Amino acid sequence: MIEPDQESLRDRQVAALCYRKSPRLEILLVTSRETRRWVTPKGWPMKGRRDHAAAAVEAFEEAGVDGVVAEKSIGTFDYDKVLKTTEIRPVTAALFPLEVIVLREDWPEKGQRDRRWFTPAEAAVIVQEPKLAQLILAFGGG
Repeated sequence: MIEPDQESLRDRQVAALCYRKSPRLEILLVTSRETRRWVTPKGWPMKGRRDHAAAAVEAFEEAGVDGVVAEKSIGTFDYDKVLKTTEIRPVTAALFPLEVIVLREDWPEKGQRDRRWFTPAEAAVIVQEPKLAQLILAFGGG
């Protein structure tokens, strides 16, 4: 765990918690490109875009979804990002709920990732970041 005075050493990312109600609440996760772990779509902040809008762009690129994204984050979670150079970079990601309206058949990273719907309880078990799991459960009412 990182010491509080080292918090500023963490890089910042934005993430989308993609969900739908059909009729029960479901969470859409994608696999990471390198490790194939189940994750939320996420990426670096984008110049000229507010964080929630950048999270929506990541959701489109990584999961092929369009929807309504909340302007306010429901919390943050930490993880270690493995870069292509194999360097490990500590990251804090702000999580923005995104209600999926359109699930596209084709999207920019389709051949690089899998996507799947999970119940909030299933999603919380399958993600590896404990704080992300807590945020998913809290969002799902559990």
